[in-house]
Amino acid sequence: MLNKVPEVTFYFWLIKIMCTTVGETAADYLNENLGFGLTKTTYVAGALLVVLLLAQFALRRYVAPAYWLVVVVISVFGTLITDNLSDRYHVPLTTSTTVFSIVLAIVFAVWFAVERTLSIHTIFTRRREGFYWLAILFTFALGTAAGDLMAEKLSLGYGVSAGIFGGAIAVIALAHYALRLNPVLSFWLAYILTRPLGASIG
Repeated sequence: MLNKVPEVTFYFWLIKIMCTTVGETAADYLNENLGFGLTKTTYVAGALLVVLLLAQFALRRYVAPAYWLVVVVISVFGTLITDNLSDRYHVPLTTSTTVFSIVLAIVFAVWFAVERTLSIHTIFTRRREGFYWLAILFTFALGTAAGDLMAEKLSLGYGVSAGIFGGAIAVIALAHYALRLNPVLSFWLAYILTRPLGASIG
């Protein structure tokens, strides 16, 4: 099996932010505009995600449309996880942000303990791909919770929040290129932050 993840370039980040924005908009459109409601939208997104992941796992190499379609739908589903906790079960955003941070840390810890790497350049086994997509799911859930926490609960608004998250990504990029920050750490920090950035822009 060849590596199943695209090369990380400027266009990778641009498409990722666009997918995040589309995912946020799609979730809101299904939930509110089409009247699906939060529960039905979650079921639809979850079922679609399972189908797309099965197709993605069946591939032997990176196929751009299949990969990015999974990213869009996993963005929708990750958003809906946070929305369900906040809107249906009234879990405070501070709590969900903390919980998702811990869960994501556990995913990374188990992934590293089993595979001894978190690099996306080594996603060429089914197990590593499974860890990868699980981590991606919780980066979206965490990013949604953190973004909503800053924009709504802290009353910063989406414009200011976008500026803060964009600035944080710029700092990470500077640390990576100028200070030689670990590339794997740089990638995952930026990946988490592009979720609330894309949501704020959308």
